[in-house]
Amino acid sequence: MGSSGRDLELSGVSVRFGGITALTEVSLTARSGRVLGVIGPNGAGKTTLFNVACGFVRPDTGTITWGGRTLTDLRPHQLAGLGIARTLQGLGLFDRMTVLENVLVGTDARARSGFLAGLLALPRSWREEERVRDDALAQLDELGVAAYADRYPGSLPYAVRKKVALARALVSRPDLVMLDEPASGLSDDEMAELGGLLRGLTGRMSVMLVEHHMDLVMSVCDDITVLDFGRVIARGSPDEVREDPAVLAAYLGEAVE
Repeated sequence: MGSSGRDLELSGVSVRFGGITALTEVSLTARSGRVLGVIGPNGAGKTTLFNVACGFVRPDTGTITWGGRTLTDLRPHQLAGLGIARTLQGLGLFDRMTVLENVLVGTDARARSGFLAGLLALPRSWREEERVRDDALAQLDELGVAAYADRYPGSLPYAVRKKVALARALVSRPDLVMLDEPASGLSDDEMAELGGLLRGLTGRMSVMLVEHHMDLVMSVCDDITVLDFGRVIARGSPDEVREDPAVLAAYLGEAVE
């Protein structure tokens, strides 16, 4: 679906918490069918920016535009209906639901037959339920974790739980998926595998990731926006950003590989 030409644009976004300015006039674009990385040192404003894009934080100034339409007063529950999915650092999995049931939560936006059909147990509701279940299993299979469908998240390794959270975001076939620190807690091998998965999504959707693992960002992103102290200090391709003196200075010698 990523070919639908839907870009997410944040323009002139500023956020203040009390006397602290978290973001100042930040603009970026997550382009259709591409991977945008948002990077920056700790405290740069990455999480605040992600929260603005998800509707958790309302900006003091600036606009959010999705597919040419300005989103006023965006709220997190509206994302699915807009064709946007997200994962959070905290994963947000339900421990008392199986892996499959957790992924099915992500299909709600597409379950079209509705509450009444389910209540009356109409045949189209059964068919819909079966199709949605098949979709969820197929998404788990694509991420290599279908074997855990009947297990509970709490009993699983962290890397597996991260894939379950990703499957839940992807099962609705969004036009854009936004990922907050998807590589945190992963080994080098797991991170490399994640990179391959993310690259494989661009034929179907756009990807925006907020991430501090430079090697992942440099290997998977088409476009990168760099924040420092709540401002955009650089933007461009991985090669352009890697050589940018402002980026090197912001990281104070942290390896930009």
